Amino acid sequence: MLTHPQFDPIAFSLGPLHVRWYGLTYLVAFVLFLVLGRIRARQNVLRGWKPADLDDLLLYGILGVVLGGRLGYCLFYKPLHYLSNPLEIFAVWQGGMSFHGGMLGVIFAMWLYSRRTERNFLGVMDFIAPLVPLGLASGRMGNFINAELPGRVTDASTPFAMVFPQIDNLPRHPSQLYQFALEGVLLFVLLWIYASKPRALGRVSGAFLVGYGIFRFIAEFFREPDSFLGFLALGMTMGQWLCVPMLAVGGWLLARRRTRD
Repeated sequence: MLTHPQFDPIAFSLGPLHVRWYGLTYLVAFVLFLVLGRIRARQNVLRGWKPADLDDLLLYGILGVVLGGRLGYCLFYKPLHYLSNPLEIFAVWQGGMSFHGGMLGVIFAMWLYSRRTERNFLGVMDFIAPLVPLGLASGRMGNFINAELPGRVTDASTPFAMVFPQIDNLPRHPSQLYQFALEGVLLFVLLWIYASKPRALGRVSGAFLVGYGIFRFIAEFFREPDSFLGFLALGMTMGQWLCVPMLAVGGWLLARRRTRD
């Protein structure tokens, strides 16, 4: 049985400024977006993408992730609490971000970007979809470093069973690492290969939605449900329920008939 290393959440300090590991994982995610985006832009020259387009895309994406992630958490996980305490919505230092909310925020931000640049919205989404998973992997590593979003209690003999002393002394699944491997690394490899050839408009976006939906749904079986929500209808977690519309929309994008764009 393993024991969580109990990292210091502060990576380093510059005088009174404390730089946290979790913040660095966001920085890594943004850098990976730029690096992979430049590679992908060179692969998409005939479609009108240039490396210079990445700066604007990143700015829109950051705003979508931060605003959508925070508002999504407030809406999906604690709507009554934040309805009664609306000012706490801005208390981001207390934690509380939702991937699904961040995804909706990015979708809206990319719609605004496509309107401003007169690009096809699905074309924009197809371009950025393969750039996202490694950023998600970086975020999950931040969750692991902070010992947050722990896994469910399991038998001590379970492979990779880990004790998180910050939480309790019970063996748990290191679900953050499962999500790192599934939603991050594996999804990136599959999506990058799939997107390396011309696909009909919306196919790459659909593959991302279906791939993430499946991997997140699986990971939720090992992740501890939020204590204030527990299990919902049909014994599913909130994360699993939020994956259902992703799978539906992604399946539709993959199944519909469209010519190559």
